[in-house]
Amino acid sequence: MSNQNLMGYVQTLESFGTRNTFSETERDDFGIGAARRWIFNEFLRVGNGRLQIENQEYSFTFQGLATTQYNVIATLPGTVSDSGVLVLMANYDTRAADWLDGESLAPGADDNGSGVAALIEIARLMSSRTWNRTVIFAALTAEEQGTYGSRYFVGNAWLDGLVIDAAINNDMIGGRAGIPQSVRLYAADFYTSNNGQLARYIEYVGGLYLPAFPVELIDELDREGRWGDHREFVNAGYAAIRLIESEENLSIQNSRRDTWSLIDYDYFRKIVQLNLVALTNMAGTPPPPSPPTVAAMSDSGRYLITWATDPSTAGYAISFRPLGVQRLPPFHFVSARQAGNVVLTGLDPEVPYAVSIAPLDEHGRMGQFSSPEVVVEPTP
Repeated sequence: MSNQNLMGYVQTLESFGTRNTFSETERDDFGIGAARRWIFNEFLRVGNGRLQIENQEYSFTFQGLATTQYNVIATLPGTVSDSGVLVLMANYDTRAADWLDGESLAPGADDNGSGVAALIEIARLMSSRTWNRTVIFAALTAEEQGTYGSRYFVGNAWLDGLVIDAAINNDMIGGRAGIPQSVRLYAADFYTSNNGQLARYIEYVGGLYLPAFPVELIDELDREGRWGDHREFVNAGYAAIRLIESEENLSIQNSRRDTWSLIDYDYFRKIVQLNLVALTNMAGTPPPPSPPTVAAMSDSGRYLITWATDPSTAGYAISFRPLGVQRLPPFHFVSARQAGNVVLTGLDPEVPYAVSIAPLDEHGRMGQFSSPEVVVEPTP
Protein backbone atom coordinates (compact mmCIF):
# COMPACT_ATOMS: atom_id res chain seq x y z
CA MET A 1 0.00 0.00 0.00
CA SER A 2 1.42 3.35 -1.03
CA ASN A 3 1.02 6.85 0.39
CA GLN A 4 2.02 8.09 -3.05
CA ASN A 5 -0.82 6.19 -4.70
CA LEU A 6 -3.36 7.56 -2.22
CA MET A 7 -2.08 11.09 -2.72
CA GLY A 8 -2.16 10.74 -6.49
CA TYR A 9 -5.78 9.56 -6.50
CA VAL A 10 -6.86 12.46 -4.28
CA GLN A 11 -4.94 15.01 -6.35
CA THR A 12 -6.58 13.80 -9.55
CA LEU A 13 -10.07 13.92 -8.04
CA GLU A 14 -9.39 17.43 -6.78
CA SER A 15 -8.18 18.50 -10.23
CA PHE A 16 -11.72 18.23 -11.63
CA GLY A 17 -12.60 21.46 -9.80
CA THR A 18 -15.95 20.31 -8.50
CA ARG A 19 -17.77 17.01 -8.46
CA ASN A 20 -21.11 18.56 -7.61
CA THR A 21 -24.09 16.46 -8.66
CA PHE A 22 -25.29 19.37 -10.85
CA SER A 23 -21.90 20.17 -12.38
CA GLU A 24 -20.57 19.70 -15.91
CA THR A 25 -20.84 16.19 -17.36
CA GLU A 26 -19.34 16.52 -20.86
CA ARG A 27 -15.91 18.05 -20.27
CA ASP A 28 -12.94 15.78 -19.58
CA ASP A 29 -11.18 18.18 -17.20
CA PHE A 30 -13.97 19.59 -15.03
CA GLY A 31 -17.07 18.37 -13.24
CA ILE A 32 -18.66 15.16 -12.07
CA GLY A 33 -18.73 13.56 -15.52
CA ALA A 34 -14.95 13.80 -15.83
CA ALA A 35 -14.56 12.36 -12.33
CA ARG A 36 -16.89 9.48 -13.12
CA ARG A 37 -15.03 8.52 -16.30
CA TRP A 38 -11.69 8.70 -14.48
CA ILE A 39 -12.92 6.45 -11.63
CA PHE A 40 -14.26 3.94 -14.16
CA ASN A 41 -10.93 3.89 -16.02
CA GLU A 42 -8.94 3.60 -12.77
CA PHE A 43 -10.92 0.53 -11.75
CA LEU A 44 -10.22 -0.84 -15.22
CA ARG A 45 -6.51 -0.06 -14.88
CA VAL A 46 -5.98 -1.53 -11.41
CA GLY A 47 -8.36 -4.48 -11.72
CA ASN A 48 -5.89 -7.01 -13.17
CA GLY A 49 -8.62 -8.20 -15.52
CA ARG A 50 -10.70 -9.42 -12.56
CA LEU A 51 -12.98 -6.44 -11.90
CA GLN A 52 -16.37 -6.24 -13.61
CA ILE A 53 -17.13 -2.52 -13.95
CA GLU A 54 -20.37 -0.75 -14.78
CA ASN A 55 -21.95 2.68 -14.66
CA GLN A 56 -25.20 2.32 -12.72
CA GLU A 57 -27.59 4.95 -14.10
CA TYR A 58 -30.45 6.49 -12.14
CA SER A 59 -32.43 9.74 -12.09
CA PHE A 60 -33.96 11.91 -9.38
CA THR A 61 -35.26 15.42 -8.76
CA PHE A 62 -33.84 17.71 -6.08
CA GLN A 63 -35.33 21.11 -5.28
CA GLY A 64 -37.11 21.11 -8.63
CA LEU A 65 -34.05 20.15 -10.69
CA ALA A 66 -34.00 16.79 -12.48
CA THR A 67 -30.69 15.01 -13.00
CA THR A 68 -29.34 11.71 -14.25
CA GLN A 69 -26.42 10.31 -12.25
CA TYR A 70 -24.13 7.29 -12.34
CA ASN A 71 -22.73 5.14 -9.58
CA VAL A 72 -19.49 3.45 -10.65
CA ILE A 73 -19.63 -0.17 -9.51
CA ALA A 74 -16.65 -2.54 -9.66
CA THR A 75 -17.30 -6.17 -8.71
CA LEU A 76 -14.59 -8.67 -7.77
CA PRO A 77 -16.37 -12.04 -8.11
CA GLY A 78 -15.85 -14.64 -5.41
CA THR A 79 -15.19 -18.31 -6.03
CA VAL A 80 -17.72 -19.73 -3.54
CA SER A 81 -21.35 -19.49 -4.61
CA ASP A 82 -24.08 -18.41 -2.20
CA SER A 83 -21.52 -16.97 0.22
CA GLY A 84 -22.89 -13.43 0.47
CA VAL A 85 -21.49 -10.15 -0.81
CA LEU A 86 -19.26 -7.55 0.86
CA VAL A 87 -19.65 -3.88 -0.13
CA LEU A 88 -17.01 -1.18 0.25
CA MET A 89 -18.46 2.24 -0.57
CA ALA A 90 -17.58 5.92 -0.82
CA ASN A 91 -19.34 8.86 -2.44
CA TYR A 92 -17.43 10.77 -5.10
CA ASP A 93 -19.62 13.88 -5.33
CA THR A 94 -18.79 17.18 -3.62
CA ARG A 95 -20.52 20.47 -2.99
CA ALA A 96 -19.84 24.08 -2.15
CA ALA A 97 -22.02 26.03 0.31
CA ASP A 98 -24.92 25.86 -2.16
CA TRP A 99 -26.08 22.29 -2.83
CA LEU A 100 -27.01 23.23 -6.42
CA ASP A 101 -23.82 25.14 -7.29
CA GLY A 102 -22.17 23.17 -10.08
CA GLU A 103 -19.62 25.85 -11.01
CA SER A 104 -17.80 27.01 -7.86
CA LEU A 105 -14.70 25.12 -6.82
CA ALA A 106 -15.45 22.25 -4.44
CA PRO A 107 -12.27 20.14 -4.46
CA GLY A 108 -13.50 17.70 -1.80
CA ALA A 109 -10.10 16.16 -1.11
CA ASP A 110 -11.00 14.76 2.29
CA ASP A 111 -14.78 14.91 1.72
CA ASN A 112 -14.74 12.54 0.00
CA GLY A 113 -11.79 12.11 -2.31
CA SER A 114 -10.17 10.20 0.54
CA GLY A 115 -12.91 7.56 0.56
CA VAL A 116 -12.75 7.11 -3.22
CA ALA A 117 -8.96 6.84 -3.09
CA ALA A 118 -9.36 4.07 -0.51
CA LEU A 119 -11.76 2.23 -2.84
CA ILE A 120 -9.33 2.32 -5.75
CA GLU A 121 -6.25 1.34 -3.74
CA ILE A 122 -8.01 -1.56 -2.00
CA ALA A 123 -9.48 -2.70 -5.33
CA ARG A 124 -5.95 -2.66 -6.77
CA LEU A 125 -4.56 -4.78 -3.95
CA MET A 126 -7.42 -7.26 -3.75
CA SER A 127 -7.57 -7.75 -7.52
CA SER A 128 -4.16 -9.42 -7.43
CA ARG A 129 -5.86 -12.75 -6.52
CA THR A 130 -9.22 -14.47 -6.15
CA TRP A 131 -11.26 -14.60 -2.94
CA ASN A 132 -13.98 -16.86 -1.57
CA ARG A 133 -16.58 -14.13 -1.36
CA THR A 134 -17.62 -11.43 -3.82
CA VAL A 135 -16.53 -7.87 -3.05
CA ILE A 136 -18.27 -4.84 -4.58
CA PHE A 137 -16.47 -1.49 -4.71
CA ALA A 138 -19.17 1.18 -5.03
CA ALA A 139 -18.33 4.79 -5.91
CA LEU A 140 -21.64 6.55 -5.29
CA THR A 141 -23.12 9.91 -6.24
CA ALA A 142 -25.58 12.45 -4.81
CA GLU A 143 -24.70 11.71 -1.20
CA GLU A 144 -24.44 15.42 -0.50
CA GLN A 145 -28.05 16.02 -1.58
CA GLY A 146 -29.38 13.09 0.47
CA THR A 147 -27.82 9.66 -0.28
CA TYR A 148 -29.68 9.22 -3.58
CA GLY A 149 -26.96 7.06 -5.14
CA SER A 150 -26.81 4.58 -2.28
CA ARG A 151 -30.61 4.49 -2.12
CA TYR A 152 -30.71 3.43 -5.75
CA PHE A 153 -27.91 0.89 -5.27
CA VAL A 154 -29.65 -0.70 -2.28
CA GLY A 155 -33.03 -0.81 -4.02
CA ASN A 156 -31.46 -2.40 -7.07
CA ALA A 157 -29.59 -4.93 -4.91
CA TRP A 158 -32.83 -5.88 -3.16
CA LEU A 159 -34.62 -6.39 -6.47
CA ASP A 160 -31.73 -8.55 -7.70
CA GLY A 161 -31.87 -10.67 -4.53
CA LEU A 162 -28.31 -9.73 -3.58
CA VAL A 163 -27.34 -11.04 -0.13
CA ILE A 164 -25.19 -8.29 1.42
CA ASP A 165 -23.43 -9.54 4.56
CA ALA A 166 -21.44 -6.37 5.26
CA ALA A 167 -21.26 -2.80 3.96
CA ILE A 168 -18.49 -0.39 4.97
CA ASN A 169 -18.78 3.32 4.22
CA ASN A 170 -15.61 5.42 4.12
CA ASP A 171 -16.48 9.10 4.27
CA MET A 172 -13.81 11.63 5.29
CA ILE A 173 -10.91 9.40 6.31
CA GLY A 174 -7.90 11.50 5.26
CA GLY A 175 -7.28 13.18 8.59
CA ARG A 176 -4.83 16.01 9.13
CA ALA A 177 -1.70 16.62 11.15
CA GLY A 178 -2.13 16.53 14.92
CA ILE A 179 -5.43 14.69 15.27
CA PRO A 180 -5.71 11.61 17.53
CA GLN A 181 -4.32 8.43 16.01
CA SER A 182 -7.59 6.53 16.00
CA VAL A 183 -10.69 6.19 13.83
CA ARG A 184 -14.37 6.60 14.67
CA LEU A 185 -16.77 3.82 13.71
CA TYR A 186 -20.51 4.55 13.76
CA ALA A 187 -22.96 1.65 14.07
CA ALA A 188 -26.69 2.08 14.64
CA ASP A 189 -28.37 0.04 17.42
CA PHE A 190 -24.92 -1.14 18.36
CA TYR A 191 -25.72 -3.62 21.12
CA THR A 192 -28.58 -5.49 19.47
CA SER A 193 -28.13 -5.30 15.68
CA ASN A 194 -26.18 -6.80 12.80
CA ASN A 195 -24.48 -3.39 12.48
CA GLY A 196 -22.99 -3.88 15.93
CA GLN A 197 -21.84 -7.37 14.99
CA LEU A 198 -19.98 -5.97 11.98
CA ALA A 199 -18.52 -3.13 14.06
CA ARG A 200 -17.21 -5.49 16.73
CA TYR A 201 -15.65 -7.70 14.07
CA ILE A 202 -13.83 -4.78 12.42
CA GLU A 203 -12.61 -3.51 15.80
CA TYR A 204 -11.35 -6.99 16.74
CA VAL A 205 -9.54 -7.66 13.47
CA GLY A 206 -8.12 -4.14 13.47
CA GLY A 207 -6.67 -4.76 16.92
CA LEU A 208 -4.84 -7.84 15.64
CA TYR A 209 -3.18 -6.07 12.72
CA LEU A 210 -3.06 -2.41 13.82
CA PRO A 211 -2.84 -2.50 17.64
CA ALA A 212 -1.53 1.07 17.88
CA PHE A 213 -4.46 2.47 15.87
CA PRO A 214 -7.61 1.96 17.96
CA VAL A 215 -11.17 1.92 16.64
CA GLU A 216 -13.59 4.08 18.64
CA LEU A 217 -16.97 2.32 18.59
CA ILE A 218 -19.94 4.71 18.65
CA ASP A 219 -23.52 3.53 19.19
CA GLU A 220 -25.13 5.89 16.65
CA LEU A 221 -26.03 5.81 12.98
CA ASP A 222 -23.90 8.93 12.39
CA ARG A 223 -22.98 12.28 13.91
CA GLU A 224 -25.97 14.26 15.15
CA GLY A 225 -27.85 15.83 12.26
CA ARG A 226 -25.49 14.30 9.67
CA TRP A 227 -25.68 11.37 7.29
CA GLY A 228 -23.73 9.07 5.03
CA ASP A 229 -24.44 6.43 2.41
CA HIS A 230 -24.41 3.57 4.92
CA ARG A 231 -27.78 4.75 6.25
CA GLU A 232 -29.57 3.40 3.16
CA PHE A 233 -28.11 -0.06 3.83
CA VAL A 234 -29.09 0.12 7.50
CA ASN A 235 -32.63 1.20 6.57
CA ALA A 236 -32.88 -1.86 4.30
CA GLY A 237 -31.75 -4.20 7.08
CA TYR A 238 -28.19 -4.82 5.87
CA ALA A 239 -25.24 -4.73 8.28
CA ALA A 240 -23.53 -1.41 7.59
CA ILE A 241 -21.18 0.98 9.39
CA ARG A 242 -19.36 4.26 8.76
CA LEU A 243 -15.66 4.95 9.23
CA ILE A 244 -14.58 8.58 9.67
CA GLU A 245 -11.44 10.35 10.85
CA SER A 246 -11.02 10.91 14.60
CA GLU A 247 -11.66 14.67 14.38
CA GLU A 248 -13.31 16.71 11.62
CA ASN A 249 -12.36 20.20 10.55
CA LEU A 250 -15.78 21.79 10.04
CA SER A 251 -14.23 25.03 8.78
CA ILE A 252 -13.04 23.45 5.52
CA GLN A 253 -15.91 21.06 4.74
CA ASN A 254 -17.82 21.93 1.58
CA SER A 255 -15.38 24.72 0.76
CA ARG A 256 -12.52 25.37 -1.64
CA ARG A 257 -10.10 24.88 1.28
CA ASP A 258 -10.63 21.10 1.38
CA THR A 259 -7.47 20.30 -0.59
CA TRP A 260 -5.06 17.39 -0.91
CA SER A 261 -2.23 19.21 0.90
CA LEU A 262 -4.09 19.20 4.24
CA ILE A 263 -4.43 15.41 4.42
CA ASP A 264 -2.09 13.41 6.68
CA TYR A 265 -1.20 10.52 4.39
CA ASP A 266 0.41 8.39 7.10
CA TYR A 267 -2.83 8.62 9.11
CA PHE A 268 -4.93 8.09 5.98
CA ARG A 269 -2.99 4.92 5.11
CA LYS A 270 -3.81 3.38 8.51
CA ILE A 271 -7.56 3.67 7.89
CA VAL A 272 -7.12 2.16 4.43
CA GLN A 273 -5.15 -0.68 6.03
CA LEU A 274 -7.97 -1.22 8.54
CA ASN A 275 -10.43 -1.57 5.67
CA LEU A 276 -8.11 -3.95 3.87
CA VAL A 277 -7.54 -6.32 6.79
CA ALA A 278 -11.27 -6.41 7.59
CA LEU A 279 -12.27 -7.06 3.98
CA THR A 280 -9.59 -9.64 3.23
CA ASN A 281 -10.38 -11.60 6.39
CA MET A 282 -14.09 -11.61 5.57
CA ALA A 283 -13.54 -12.37 1.88
CA GLY A 284 -10.90 -15.05 2.38
CA THR A 285 -12.62 -17.10 5.08
CA PRO A 286 -15.78 -19.24 4.93
CA PRO A 287 -19.06 -17.29 5.09
CA PRO A 288 -20.76 -16.66 8.43
CA PRO A 289 -22.77 -19.60 9.72
CA SER A 290 -26.44 -19.48 10.61
CA PRO A 291 -27.14 -18.51 14.23
CA PRO A 292 -26.76 -21.41 16.66
CA THR A 293 -29.36 -22.89 18.97
CA VAL A 294 -28.49 -22.30 22.63
CA ALA A 295 -30.09 -24.16 25.53
CA ALA A 296 -29.41 -23.82 29.24
CA MET A 297 -28.66 -27.17 30.89
CA SER A 298 -29.76 -28.35 34.31
CA ASP A 299 -26.35 -27.61 35.83
CA SER A 300 -25.96 -23.90 36.58
CA GLY A 301 -23.73 -22.06 34.10
CA ARG A 302 -23.75 -24.84 31.46
CA TYR A 303 -25.09 -24.27 27.95
CA LEU A 304 -25.52 -26.56 24.95
CA ILE A 305 -24.76 -24.87 21.61
CA THR A 306 -25.72 -26.60 18.36
CA TRP A 307 -25.34 -25.43 14.76
CA ALA A 308 -25.00 -26.63 11.18
CA THR A 309 -21.32 -27.04 10.30
CA ASP A 310 -19.56 -26.20 7.03
CA PRO A 311 -17.10 -28.78 5.64
CA SER A 312 -14.82 -25.98 4.40
CA THR A 313 -14.36 -24.68 7.95
CA ALA A 314 -11.39 -25.78 10.09
CA GLY A 315 -13.00 -24.72 13.35
CA TYR A 316 -15.17 -22.15 15.06
CA ALA A 317 -14.92 -19.33 17.58
CA ILE A 318 -17.86 -19.12 19.99
CA SER A 319 -18.67 -15.72 21.49
CA PHE A 320 -20.70 -15.41 24.71
CA ARG A 321 -20.89 -11.60 24.95
CA PRO A 322 -22.51 -10.24 28.11
CA LEU A 323 -25.26 -7.89 26.97
CA GLY A 324 -24.13 -4.30 27.38
CA VAL A 325 -20.46 -5.15 26.80
CA GLN A 326 -19.24 -3.23 23.77
CA ARG A 327 -16.46 -5.42 22.42
CA LEU A 328 -16.14 -9.10 21.66
CA PRO A 329 -15.19 -11.18 24.71
CA PRO A 330 -12.53 -13.91 24.86
CA PHE A 331 -13.63 -16.75 22.60
CA HIS A 332 -14.18 -20.44 23.09
CA PHE A 333 -12.45 -22.22 20.19
CA VAL A 334 -13.47 -25.63 18.87
CA SER A 335 -12.03 -27.69 16.03
CA ALA A 336 -14.09 -28.94 13.11
CA ARG A 337 -14.22 -32.40 14.74
CA GLN A 338 -15.81 -30.93 17.88
CA ALA A 339 -18.10 -28.48 16.11
CA GLY A 340 -21.85 -28.57 15.82
CA ASN A 341 -22.73 -29.78 19.31
CA VAL A 342 -20.74 -28.18 22.14
CA VAL A 343 -21.27 -27.78 25.88
CA LEU A 344 -19.78 -24.69 27.54
CA THR A 345 -19.35 -24.50 31.29
CA GLY A 346 -18.38 -21.93 33.89
CA LEU A 347 -20.63 -19.14 32.61
CA ASP A 348 -22.51 -16.87 35.01
CA PRO A 349 -26.15 -18.02 35.10
CA GLU A 350 -27.23 -14.57 36.32
CA VAL A 351 -25.83 -12.75 33.27
CA PRO A 352 -27.73 -12.35 29.97
CA TYR A 353 -25.53 -13.23 26.99
CA ALA A 354 -25.56 -12.56 23.26
CA VAL A 355 -24.22 -15.67 21.53
CA SER A 356 -22.71 -15.99 18.06
CA ILE A 357 -20.18 -18.14 16.21
CA ALA A 358 -17.55 -17.42 13.57
CA PRO A 359 -15.77 -19.79 11.16
CA LEU A 360 -12.01 -20.33 11.15
CA ASP A 361 -10.09 -21.25 8.02
CA GLU A 362 -7.12 -23.63 7.85
CA HIS A 363 -4.74 -20.76 8.70
CA GLY A 364 -6.68 -19.77 11.82
CA ARG A 365 -8.16 -16.63 10.28
CA MET A 366 -11.57 -15.73 11.62
CA GLY A 367 -14.56 -14.93 9.44
CA GLN A 368 -17.69 -12.98 10.23
CA PHE A 369 -19.83 -13.92 13.20
CA SER A 370 -23.33 -15.26 12.80
CA SER A 371 -26.09 -12.68 12.94
CA PRO A 372 -28.36 -11.93 14.65
CA GLU A 373 -26.88 -12.87 17.99
CA VAL A 374 -28.90 -15.32 20.06
CA VAL A 375 -29.87 -13.73 23.38
CA VAL A 376 -29.73 -16.08 26.36
CA GLU A 377 -31.54 -14.79 29.43
CA PRO A 378 -30.39 -15.56 32.99
CA THR A 379 -31.49 -18.97 34.23
CA PRO A 380 -33.92 -18.99 37.16
